[in-house]
Amino acid sequence: MSRAILLVYVAIGGAFGTVGRYALTLFVQSRSSGTFPIATLLVNVSGSILLGFLMRYGLESSSASPEVRLLLTTGFCGGYTTFSTFSYETARLVEDGEWTHGGAYIVASVVLSLVGTFVGFALARALIAAQRA
Repeated sequence: MSRAILLVYVAIGGAFGTVGRYALTLFVQSRSSGTFPIATLLVNVSGSILLGFLMRYGLESSSASPEVRLLLTTGFCGGYTTFSTFSYETARLVEDGEWTHGGAYIVASVVLSLVGTFVGFALARALIAAQRA
């Protein structure tokens, strides 16, 4: 199968995953109050459960073609939440006995992502200041 067709599978899955995330977020936010990001937490946990199931079941059975697995995992789960990929990769490292790598991946992902967010904040502030000058 051509790479262009595989990209279409990923794009279709990603579109549905993104819409699913948005719909769940709207649903949860309309029923909750406060500042705790419960919708994001639910998306991340449910996406991790789904990806764990799809990867284990898809790789250990022949019930889904590689194209359907790609649509559901990289496409849907990737559009729904990339946190599921982080969780899956960490769980695989732990299952494989790679505790040091798993721990390093957790710490690096959280710390570097937070640092990246603050760098993004700073870049946005700098751009806003430059536009006002």
